[in-house]
Amino acid sequence: MSPTNFRAFRIHDDERGYRSGVESISVDDLSPGEVVIRTAYSSVNYKDALAGTGKGKILRKFPLVGGIDAAGHVVESRDPRYREGDAVLVTGSGLSETRDGGYGEYARLEAEWTIPLPAGLDLREAMILGTAGFTAALALYRMLENGQTRDHGPLAVTGATGGLGSLAVDIFTRAGFEVHAISGKPEHADYLRALGATDVLGRDALATTRPMESARFGGGLDNVGGAMLASLLAQTAPYGNVATAGLAASHDLPTTVMPFIIRGVSLLGVASAGTARAIRERVWAHLASDWKPAHLDRILTREVDLDGLSGVFDGMLAGGSFGRTLVRL
Repeated sequence: MSPTNFRAFRIHDDERGYRSGVESISVDDLSPGEVVIRTAYSSVNYKDALAGTGKGKILRKFPLVGGIDAAGHVVESRDPRYREGDAVLVTGSGLSETRDGGYGEYARLEAEWTIPLPAGLDLREAMILGTAGFTAALALYRMLENGQTRDHGPLAVTGATGGLGSLAVDIFTRAGFEVHAISGKPEHADYLRALGATDVLGRDALATTRPMESARFGGGLDNVGGAMLASLLAQTAPYGNVATAGLAASHDLPTTVMPFIIRGVSLLGVASAGTARAIRERVWAHLASDWKPAHLDRILTREVDLDGLSGVFDGMLAGGSFGRTLVRL
């Protein structure tokens, strides 16, 4: 049974302004849902930092508990698919956007978006992965569906030292691809090679402004947007796939149609938050087995509780993201 009151990191925007912090609430304060869990872990993603600070328009209603990820054990369920004690996870699916999220000791979830923890993962591992790992794996899933093969050449990963980038390097390597990590942090080159990158390149590798260059990559995953994404497209081999999953640098895309009509390059969008349940289950099954990163403990670089969240957000938005941050509930 859930308690009368518990601690949660809640976000407000009202006559007192935009603010966030830890407060005491009850399950009755949470968004409606069929499943109540005792939250064990959550994580910190770029979207969480934007929401927690108000520097991005993430929340569509207020107040809400922050946190786009949650994993824990069921304590109450009105859906026959879930029983008390079941281990489950949720990523995205409206958490900390239209409904209360995972930064609380308890969470009330919609059964449709609640995924049973797959064999091969524990709750802690699931949240080291979280939205970042799910997004990286979803990008690979989409590329493979669109015909990506090892013969196309190495996959580039931009923003490689961040949580999404680090997990992508590991996941793509586990899936059998050669990976070239693109990073502006040369001091972390050894870290990226330890995750499986066969080459670590500076940002200048994607500095071209020409609409087409010699094919250097078989495809890749871009977390940055803007000119770097345009340059990656210009250097992608014929019929390679580039997945776009972020806009850390810019939401603009200064490119031409030439990579698409001359080389048949595909640009694939990765919208992890609204992914259909059937695809979610398939992607999580891969993450628990053949795509499971081999270096989760290395990628986990920080662990905090609710009181430590605010200190994480500003550093992440300032470009100081490195690896993954786990939140203990």
